[in-house]
Amino acid sequence: MTLQTQSKRGAARGRILDQAEMSVLEKGFASTSIEELITGAGVTKSAFFYHFRDKNELARAMMERYIAHHDDMLADILHRADELHEDPLHSFLVAMKLFEEMMADLPGSHPGCLVTSFVYQDRLFSRDVRALTLQGFLGWRELLRSRLERIAEIYPPCIKVDLEDLADMAQSLVEGGIVVSRLTEDPQALPRQIQLFRSFVRMVFLPQAQVL
Repeated sequence: MTLQTQSKRGAARGRILDQAEMSVLEKGFASTSIEELITGAGVTKSAFFYHFRDKNELARAMMERYIAHHDDMLADILHRADELHEDPLHSFLVAMKLFEEMMADLPGSHPGCLVTSFVYQDRLFSRDVRALTLQGFLGWRELLRSRLERIAEIYPPCIKVDLEDLADMAQSLVEGGIVVSRLTEDPQALPRQIQLFRSFVRMVFLPQAQVL
């Protein structure tokens, strides 16, 4: 197989995944047909089945790509924040500010959450796809929780708070913020939720007198 052929096949696979993600986020996995993906991606039926044996295999590939993309996005934001501030609390607050600015470009920056869509329709997927979805969520929880633990070592929380729940809160408000943003047609709803979370984290770890 030539490099050109490999590149074309890789491009076709990417177009199918792009079309699938857009369709699933718009109307759900059950309502997304292979026929519309073939048409939307501009590929043949044989090309589709070359890359994906069935819709469940497509679902797994979609989730693997989604998790990898968000892993890279979070890693980049946290790395940039660390470069701007060595203190773990202030670095985390900077990261939340960077994330807030990124989400201000809805829906372009974050058209929706594939994890949420898959969870709502989990009976459609095999056990391995459901396990992969959970794995992605738990990975993001652990990443945020570890950051919060580093903060707590220097800034003991001012109120009783479970750091794992606080990490989950960040993920919950993103999904909820997307819903509010779409429902109200207000693209700034999610950024405002992130801003509130950032303020709450500051209040948890800093004495009241220092909260601005």
